Amino acid sequence: MNADIFNALELLEKEGIPQSYMIEKIEQALTSAFKKEYGPTALMRVDMDTTKRKIKAFLQKEVVEVVEDPVCQISLEDAKAVSKKYKLGMMVEKEVKTDAFRRTSAAAAKSVIIQGIREGKRQAMQDAYENKKEEIITATVGKIDRENGDVMLELDQGTNWLPFADQIPGEHLAVGQKVKVFLTEINHEAKGPVISLSRVHPKLVWRLFELEVPEIQDGIVIIRGVSREAGSRSKIAVYSRDPDVDAVGACIGNRNMRIDAIISELDGEKIDIVKYSETPEEYIAAALAPATVNSVTMVGERACRVTVDPDQLSLAIGREGQNVRLAARLTGYKIDIKAE
Repeated sequence: MNADIFNALELLEKEGIPQSYMIEKIEQALTSAFKKEYGPTALMRVDMDTTKRKIKAFLQKEVVEVVEDPVCQISLEDAKAVSKKYKLGMMVEKEVKTDAFRRTSAAAAKSVIIQGIREGKRQAMQDAYENKKEEIITATVGKIDRENGDVMLELDQGTNWLPFADQIPGEHLAVGQKVKVFLTEINHEAKGPVISLSRVHPKLVWRLFELEVPEIQDGIVIIRGVSREAGSRSKIAVYSRDPDVDAVGACIGNRNMRIDAIISELDGEKIDIVKYSETPEEYIAAALAPATVNSVTMVGERACRVTVDPDQLSLAIGREGQNVRLAARLTGYKIDIKAE
């Protein structure tokens, strides 16, 4: 029995529940069983030796002059009969074999331990997700709801639903497929943390570049912003702190390997890598890629007028205004485009 308990403690610790936490719960469980067995005033001590992998429980009685409660008290005379060392105020202990408990007492202990495991798992899950907030989680598609399109994802800490609205438009996920999702929010509820996952959040693109580009991980290339219309196009602004490192080239990678890996993860979504500049005119011109800009003129605090050649106008504006819209979000400027 002792070996089984300590084996279980080791397994639970691997799931994120500390042994110290579960030992405390086992002590609470034994206390509950003792009180069921001997009465609410019963006193006990539990000795859990993790080195020897043994658990011992002792029923305690205080040495008193006049016994008022025989459950938790013993007379000096009776204590002396056990051992002459006992004096008033000391505790006389008697080891109790827990396997001798009645069924109701054992059930009470089991209930406390099960509740402790649930609480421990809930706390471990909460701690694990707290560390991953606004980070990428790799999940496996477990089930697809054909009625509403929601997808159940299998995570390290259980399962969670990815709503249809948070999936990339036009994307078709398959059961067993590995996908990366962005953890946007954690809601703490009684039954455990409920997390919100997304594949349409702009920060997903940001985190994917951090994963794929070593220069970003090393702090040489810095991301300044991302604007995104999921499933269609994203723009990401980067600059290099090292004049010998090309920020845009680092993000693209040799033979487009880095950018292709990100595009593949995003189901073919187009990505424009924009070179950031402290000069607004340069930054705005770069953000309107793939169009070629002739000039950028500031006409207000956060507004500008851009001129392009007639053959570049539709490219600069983009389909249904998408290109200029994404550029405006990325730079934070209102952009008015005119053809020269």
